[in-house]
Amino acid sequence: MIRSNPIKTGLKQGKSYIGTFAKIVDPSVVEIFSLSGFDYFVVDNEHSQMSKESMVNLLRASDISGIVPIVRVRENSRAQILQALDAGGRGVMVPETSTAEQVKHVVDSALYAPEGARGMIGVGPGTDFESGGDPRENLAFANAQIHVTIMLETREAFTHLNEIASVPGIDALTLGPSDLAQDLGVFGTPGQAEVLDEHRYRMTESALKHGKDVAMRVETVAQAKQWIEAGAKLLSYSSDVAVLKGGFRTAMSELRPR
Repeated sequence: MIRSNPIKTGLKQGKSYIGTFAKIVDPSVVEIFSLSGFDYFVVDNEHSQMSKESMVNLLRASDISGIVPIVRVRENSRAQILQALDAGGRGVMVPETSTAEQVKHVVDSALYAPEGARGMIGVGPGTDFESGGDPRENLAFANAQIHVTIMLETREAFTHLNEIASVPGIDALTLGPSDLAQDLGVFGTPGQAEVLDEHRYRMTESALKHGKDVAMRVETVAQAKQWIEAGAKLLSYSSDVAVLKGGFRTAMSELRPR
């Protein structure tokens, strides 16, 4: 039997989950995430030196550690989405989703018929190497375990916000803060934080209106609390690289003050 995805079940019950981003290719980080208490982690295929083999190693480590793996793919590509899910990802986070048509492409790539048009894997990591049983029931169950998050990173995406949020088959909306700030022309300006928060609130309102969850990337505990109160249920706290660098930098500033 294909394993269930506890995050999919829990979100329907109103639970919140906390994860982080994996940019380091060593599978040991997955064990560290799990032992630290994270519920899930995101394999960052978009902004890291992650190879296919590195991704697979992190996904296999998640099987042992019991933490839910999500894969951020490099692009809104059927091949990229299929590869991430066939390798054992329990969900995908997909960039390049500025229109309802682009979001529908994500759904078609991630879900089996009739909800989508995902290619059949047969026996493999994505099906926990299981076969047999009623094939229609298997596909329906598999679809119910896949978590699909789309990323809003452009001005155009916010002009189509309600159309995007209403697309069936997506579970959550999130925001790519740096890319969005760049597209809006506010990156690095004093007003960047205020503009991004305005868009975060707009996204949250639209997502909740259409029955979708909100995923939010945060860098501080204060930010996490802010967006939990606003309605976000999936909080991605920082990344392995950022926490490692920040911790060492703080220690070195005390050990070797300038």
